[in-house]
Amino acid sequence: MRCVTAALDWPGFGHVSLAALLFLCLAAALAGAVDAVVGGGGLIQLPAMLLIAPGGQPLYALATSKVAAVVGTAAAVRTYTRQTSIDWWSALPMASAAFGGAVGGAAFAGALAPDALNAVVLVALVGVGLYTWRKPALGVAEASRFTRAAQIAVMALGGAVIGFYDGLAGPGTGAFLVFLLVGVVGFAFLRASATAKIVNVATNLGALLYFVPAGKVLWGLGLVLAACNMTGAVFGARLAVRRGSGFVRRVFLTVVVALVVSLGWKAVAG
Repeated sequence: MRCVTAALDWPGFGHVSLAALLFLCLAAALAGAVDAVVGGGGLIQLPAMLLIAPGGQPLYALATSKVAAVVGTAAAVRTYTRQTSIDWWSALPMASAAFGGAVGGAAFAGALAPDALNAVVLVALVGVGLYTWRKPALGVAEASRFTRAAQIAVMALGGAVIGFYDGLAGPGTGAFLVFLLVGVVGFAFLRASATAKIVNVATNLGALLYFVPAGKVLWGLGLVLAACNMTGAVFGARLAVRRGSGFVRRVFLTVVVALVVSLGWKAVAG
C-alpha cells in the first residue's frame, strides 16, 4: 500500500503517487475517447489534473493537459483521415486562423474576469444545445450554405474567434467548433467532428507556445498521459466513424448538457 500512495520522485512527474498516476491515466484515456467523438474531453482530464494538482500549481495541470490533448487529438485526426473524407482546403485555413486566435487568447488570459466569461459561455451553450435539440435533422446530412470562397472565409473567421476563446479559457471549445461547422457551415456531424479535431490540434499547439517556454509542462507526466489519451482518441474516432452522424449528434448533446451543468454549478458555488 505504501508504494501505491508514495510520491513518485521521477523527473517531470510533479511528485504524484502511483495511485494518482493510474487515476490520471484512466481519466486521460476516457477524455481522449470523448474528445475524439465530439470534443469535451477537457471536462474529464483537466478536473482530474486539478484534483491531483501535480507540481503544486493549477498552471502545471493546465499546461501538462495540453500536451496529452494535442497528442490524442492528432491521433484522432489520423484515424479520421483513414476512414472519412476531410476537406483540407477549408480545414487548414480554419486551423491556421484558430492557431493565431489561441496565441492571442493566451496573451489576454488574465485580462478578463473569469465569472463574466463563464456567464457568456453558459448562455451560448444553452442556446447551442436547444437549437440542436429542436432540429433533429441538423447535421444528419451535408447541407452546404455558402459558396466555396465564402465557406472558407466563414470557417477561418469562426476558427479565429473560437481559437481566441480556447487560448483565453477553453471550456466547450470542441462543442463550439462542431456547432459552427454543423449549424452555420452545413457539415454533417461526422465530418464536422473530424474537421474540429484538426482545428483543436492547432489551438492546443498555440497554447503550448506559451506554456513550454514558461517551463510549466511536466514532461514525464505529460507524455504518459499523452499515450493514454491517444489510445482513447483512436478508439473514440473509430467508434464515431462506425456509428455515424446520428451517434455523434447524441454525444454532442450529452457533452453540451454536461458543460452547462458544470459551468452552472461553478457559477452557483462560486
